[in-house]
Amino acid sequence: MSCEACRTIPPVISQDYTPQGEYETLAGLKTYITGNASSTIGLVDIYDIFGLSNQTLQGADLLAQRLNALVLVPDFFEGDALSHDTVPVDTEQKQKIIGDFLASKADIPRSVSVLVGAVEQYRTKFPLVTKWGAFGLCWGGKVTALASGAETPFAATGQVHPGAMHPADAKAISIPHIVLASKDEPADVVEEYANVIANGKGGLVETYPSMWHGWMGARANLEQEDSREEYARGYNQLGDFFEKNLS
Repeated sequence: MSCEACRTIPPVISQDYTPQGEYETLAGLKTYITGNASSTIGLVDIYDIFGLSNQTLQGADLLAQRLNALVLVPDFFEGDALSHDTVPVDTEQKQKIIGDFLASKADIPRSVSVLVGAVEQYRTKFPLVTKWGAFGLCWGGKVTALASGAETPFAATGQVHPGAMHPADAKAISIPHIVLASKDEPADVVEEYANVIANGKGGLVETYPSMWHGWMGARANLEQEDSREEYARGYNQLGDFFEKNLS
């Protein structure tokens, strides 16, 4: 008998969360590994520019439990993520810090190449996984979108409060794709994604009108009830999408 309660993520913990996974070097990167290493479902979770935050790791743990899946969070920035005090970008110094970061540690084309290459090593390390998926938060969403083209190694992908969205990225996506946007993303580009996905790509595009850019990543406020509920709803939507497309 089906149990809807069993199909949702575990409760979101708002304070003093202890990540459930462990770290190992995979494909040359320190990687957070959580979930079932014997699962047939593998998911790569690409963080935002603030790196391995507790909120992001809790999201990875929630998805691992929801899907009984293996979830990997590679540290593309090698421990050198941006500090929260660089936002808002309201000074020339902050602009320079972010510009230098995006040209080095967070270079997007290089990160796409690293991601695609890493999947080959993941397949060797975890041979029971039959389908790999990926999703990204903010910066990670851009990386994921660009890794979702004609020769993608993934069966399904997604973006959450995406960064640097562009209609051309949507048109190049070749697999089922989910977009969970905040109120801060450009509405016209979100609509373009929705039109592309509705015309045969498969997936889902939804805007969370009360949520800010970052509500499911490092900027998540899990002390506040409404944002905690929307954080949980977002990860449930990701779970539903990847269950459908990776099972």
